[in-house]
Amino acid sequence: MLKLGKRLSLLLLLVVSSTAWSELVIRVTQGNDKPTIVAVSPIALNGIAVKQDIAAIVEADLERSGLFRATPRRDMLAFPSRSSEVYYRDWRMLGTEYLVVGSMRAIDGGRYELEFSLLNVTAQKREFKHSVRGRANEMRDLAHLVSDKVYQAITGIKGAFSTRIAYVTATRNNGKFTYRLNVADADGAREKLMLESPEPIMSPSWAPNGKDLAYVSFETGRPAVFRQNLVTGARQQLTNFKGLNGAPSWSPDGSKMALVLSKDGNPEIYQLDLRSNQFSRLTRHFAIDTEPTWMPDGKHILFTSDRGGTPQIYKLNVASKATERLTFRGNYNARASLAPDGHTLALVHRESGVFHIASFDLKTRRLIELTETKLDESPTVAPNGAMLMYATKQGDRGVLAAVSLDAGVRYVLPARVGDVREPAWSPFLR
Repeated sequence: MLKLGKRLSLLLLLVVSSTAWSELVIRVTQGNDKPTIVAVSPIALNGIAVKQDIAAIVEADLERSGLFRATPRRDMLAFPSRSSEVYYRDWRMLGTEYLVVGSMRAIDGGRYELEFSLLNVTAQKREFKHSVRGRANEMRDLAHLVSDKVYQAITGIKGAFSTRIAYVTATRNNGKFTYRLNVADADGAREKLMLESPEPIMSPSWAPNGKDLAYVSFETGRPAVFRQNLVTGARQQLTNFKGLNGAPSWSPDGSKMALVLSKDGNPEIYQLDLRSNQFSRLTRHFAIDTEPTWMPDGKHILFTSDRGGTPQIYKLNVASKATERLTFRGNYNARASLAPDGHTLALVHRESGVFHIASFDLKTRRLIELTETKLDESPTVAPNGAMLMYATKQGDRGVLAAVSLDAGVRYVLPARVGDVREPAWSPFLR
């Protein structure tokens, strides 16, 4: 067996990434072969000064899903704001299948109401009429809510445009790195700095309530797990043991956290009760056990272990401590991220020396490679299960990318400058 120092180095290779700072941008690289054509008419503002182009945000959201193609605004013959103003024949001539119209009005307390409708151009009928409310600085939020509603009405899948992503970046200046933990909208907009440090930051993990992040920071001179509130910025250090403190994962009810500690000499999976602050050991093996992730039932944890000779995914019964090996294809399967359906698993898969993101069905045990790049890592699944995000290389730069679970849709979120790593997709926030 490897000595502990070497094994810890190996373990860190599973979770450490070199990263660099800048706001993210989006570029769709592959969409559905037969996208649904949607037109989003400019929102009637009725004299209200709005800095955001709400219709453009909705268009971008829908196109980023890869399932839709927006009718260009320059081709529109009119800009209706209500269904009574729509001449369906004009929109059919453009090939439009669905049309979104809407208008804004001021209500009390400095708030605004956006009323919008989805019209089925082919059937010449209104699918729904809905309204959302917010303040002047929440126009992008309102736009994402429109996108969510439209997406769900057409696809039958809950939209995830109102969610957020966390990621780690690092800037190099005069040979020194500055690491930053950032949170942004799912489209990369409105980036917010949560933590800045000259020491590495890694493994961000969202609490089920969407209000807290857990992550690993080396600011104390060794890896330690921290918890941070996204609204207040308040931080709490959860671990301070010698050796490895890493890979935090929240339980589905938010009351516990699974993590990796080597305080007893070997990297093992532990459980932290966040109410009592008590730790309990869940694995006992001479191998490296790491990267825990809870299953939706709150009774099982998936984790990575090399107890079979190579890194593979195992399932742990929290109560009985019984383990079961799940993956066998390839000599490397790690960094599991579970889709909301509870049986589709995204993971890092290596075969023939190449790292890809793959999906693994826990029922059929079928593994499918989803990506074509060679250095893919850190998959995280959207809360609606439609897409997964991961870190990869584009030339010599690290970028975030996303792919649908059927590999039919792809987009890339490169930083304008530098690299970015360690994505974590939030739960639904509304």
